[in-house]
Amino acid sequence: MQALHNFDPAATLNTLVSLLFAFVFGSLIGLERQVRQRTAGLRTNALVAVGAAVFVDLSMRMNGVEGSARVVSNVITGVGFLGAGAIMKEGANVTGLNTAATLWGSAAVGACAGAGFMVEAALATLFVLASNTLLRPVVNHINRSPLSSAASEATYHVYALCRRGEQAEVRERMVQLLDAAHYPVRTVNKHPVGQRDAEIEAVLYATSVDGPELEAAVQRIEQLPGVLQAYWSAGTAPAN
Repeated sequence: MQALHNFDPAATLNTLVSLLFAFVFGSLIGLERQVRQRTAGLRTNALVAVGAAVFVDLSMRMNGVEGSARVVSNVITGVGFLGAGAIMKEGANVTGLNTAATLWGSAAVGACAGAGFMVEAALATLFVLASNTLLRPVVNHINRSPLSSAASEATYHVYALCRRGEQAEVRERMVQLLDAAHYPVRTVNKHPVGQRDAEIEAVLYATSVDGPELEAAVQRIEQLPGVLQAYWSAGTAPAN
């Protein structure tokens, strides 16, 4: 039988060690994601790391180092599609980019473990965890820091107060009307107002604004079914 012919105790032990390290390191990365209740948590990251390790280990046993290099490139491509599934788009808002990048990191950890580079796999795990934990306070600090007038430029916000049950339709039509007026929307945020209403906030890309032109677009938004009130305001955003 081919299975008995391929059985090599030493190689099998090496595979076991590789998968064990991939499982442990992938679980460590996934644990941090699970604690923060992200889309791809403990099991997903462990499976990605183990799967990558299996493919690389198998390729090395069958084709050597040269064959494993091709498999690693295919693993990167495959995990890219998996990560795309973790990215959510709601209106103009995009979430899940960090989760997708973490899955990519888990695949890299698994590939290192599958190739037998355990120290490199441990270092990769350390840096993935550091990116998700140590950099978080830095990001929060930067986001909360006030902007100086020299480092900022005008940005514009359009608001629509509507019935909560109609906010999805209002949001979509609001973005369409602003795009038609040549004011593309960068992000859309929703805020509950009372028990029945919601406020939709559309942040426009930094651009020059013609007051009467934007006001006309806002009036068209105010005429949408379910919209109680619409208005716009100017603020500041970081300059590029």
